Amino acid sequence: MGFNGWNFCQIQYNYVNEDVQAGTKGLKYAAEKGLAVVVMEPILGGSLATPPQAIQELWNTAAKRRTPADWALQWLWNKSEVSVVLSGMSTMEQVRQNVESASNAGIDILAEDELSLIGKVREAYEDLKRISCTKCGYCMPCPNGVDIPLNFEIYNDAVRFDQIGRARKEIPSPCSEGARADACSLCCECERNVLKN
Repeated sequence: MGFNGWNFCQIQYNYVNEDVQAGTKGLKYAAEKGLAVVVMEPILGGSLATPPQAIQELWNTAAKRRTPADWALQWLWNKSEVSVVLSGMSTMEQVRQNVESASNAGIDILAEDELSLIGKVREAYEDLKRISCTKCGYCMPCPNGVDIPLNFEIYNDAVRFDQIGRARKEIPSPCSEGARADACSLCCECERNVLKN
């Protein structure tokens, strides 16, 4: 992309999604090519701001206290390759918190123990997944039209980010009516597909 002579790219990137879209590899590649990198979803649509109790307990072990949202933002601003962080805010208090976080940010200011803690939190979020799915698609196609990998992803995210109620409301949005898990007839074709592959 270009804007008024500036060349840049925009990626979804945060400490739990280092491999989504371009990921860390793409971030470094873009920076090496001289592109400014704009990061969206730094707090994963707010999911990282209100962690499950097990994750909050990890954050509470830090010597320096930060909110979960501040940890997510600081992790990004710590990287020299990140040019701009787009953080959605819906209240004036969130604006104040983001401005304060940005004011305290800088490249390479996180200590090793802080980076290690973020790594532990990332692993803890991974451990919260209930269904191991790599989205290989071997279970597809479903004769009933169920998008099995997408349903697994929605379920895993709902469990990991403690948002079961929110997921129930949002499932129709990313998943078309026929692709939802409730269209499953228990025919077990998905299992036979996996065994074939």
